[in-house]
Amino acid sequence: MRAHYAIAVVAVILVGFGLKLIFFSAPIAVAHTGVVKSVSMDISEMRQSIRNLPVEKLHDMTLVFSD
Repeated sequence: MRAHYAIAVVAVILVGFGLKLIFFSAPIAVAHTGVVKSVSMDISEMRQSIRNLPVEKLHDMTLVFSD
């Protein structure tokens, strides 16, 4: 008899959790389009900024093994 009671309690909890997920789902995220200046990109400006990036010299000895 107690097993039936435990199964009924677990079933009610699972049904309640399922209903909670359906009715109280997270709100859909909406992007604010007022922040964006324009949709298009200026490729020439990107190319100019690539040339001005700092370069770091690195002495890579990953595949050098000692005898």
